[in-house]
Amino acid sequence: MEIKFLGHGCLEINVNNKNIVLDPFISGNPKNNITQLNSLNPDYIFITHAHQDHVLDVEKIADTSGAVIVSNFEITTFYEKLGYKVHPMNHGGKWEFDFGIAKYVNAIHTSSFANGDYGGNPGGFILKSNNKCIYIAGDTALTYDMKLIPMEFNLDLAVLPIGDNFTMGIEDAIIASDFIDCNNVLGYHYDTFGYIEINKEEAKNKFKSRGKELHLLEIGGMIKI
Repeated sequence: MEIKFLGHGCLEINVNNKNIVLDPFISGNPKNNITQLNSLNPDYIFITHAHQDHVLDVEKIADTSGAVIVSNFEITTFYEKLGYKVHPMNHGGKWEFDFGIAKYVNAIHTSSFANGDYGGNPGGFILKSNNKCIYIAGDTALTYDMKLIPMEFNLDLAVLPIGDNFTMGIEDAIIASDFIDCNNVLGYHYDTFGYIEINKEEAKNKFKSRGKELHLLEIGGMIKI
């Protein structure tokens, strides 16, 4: 499984010969190279919630790729009405896709489209394939529900928001990694704009002091598990 960081909360995941793009926000991110957007050709687009900084490029990517949009019922209904292929999910549910298993799990945040349409309750995803398992938290506060995850899954990597203000910050992300029993963490949702700027070295050192590793990738950087 290969996970590429495409800036902010956007990931490209290659797993079992399938390609997933999660929360595509590229054209609106001043730190991104727009050519990244044009090169994407996923089989699936996974969406954690409806905020514009997570769905801005969904339609452009789906138009060119024909990807199936996977998210909660309200978000998939929104895109289905526009003519896109969808797979609806909801909290606690899992499905065996052709790349492996996906489970939609709780997140504490808000969710609405830029036009004000309701985006359902936000969530995160657990993806499992070929005995490898990752947790993508989405935009979330620290929540005790995270303690349920290691009761079912042995995580190889956790992707956690660390920018604070709108989501967990560093300290809560460290506690989250305890809750989910995973010391291998990829940080995201930070530094895109002023409210979520962090001191990267300080963040890494705080994780290291707790016996954990925090990966902070440059845009286009990749991690394999």
